[in-house]
Amino acid sequence: METLQQEFESAVEEVRKKNGIDVESQLLLYGLYKQATIGDCEQSCPAMWKMEAMAKWRAWIDRKGLSKNDAMQAYVVLAQNLSSSNTQALGGRSYAQHGQVI
Repeated sequence: METLQQEFESAVEEVRKKNGIDVESQLLLYGLYKQATIGDCEQSCPAMWKMEAMAKWRAWIDRKGLSKNDAMQAYVVLAQNLSSSNTQALGGRSYAQHGQVI
């Protein structure tokens, strides 16, 4: 039986291989990943015109207070629920397709 850490690491690798994950799910995964690996966001808010950085910062800051284990578990569950049949990229684009892997 895998530990939560092993499940999390496996889920991260599976997500990195997927294409076509919608932006909303990518941001949720990003926030959960950062919370699980670093903890609460202590970075200051990026400039408003840096939209991608702002979206990522918001995704992470919204997870503030979530424990490492809870963040890992939520990431694993979300990753398991993602499949090519039930995800749709907004406008056919995803961060992963542009070399920015979550």
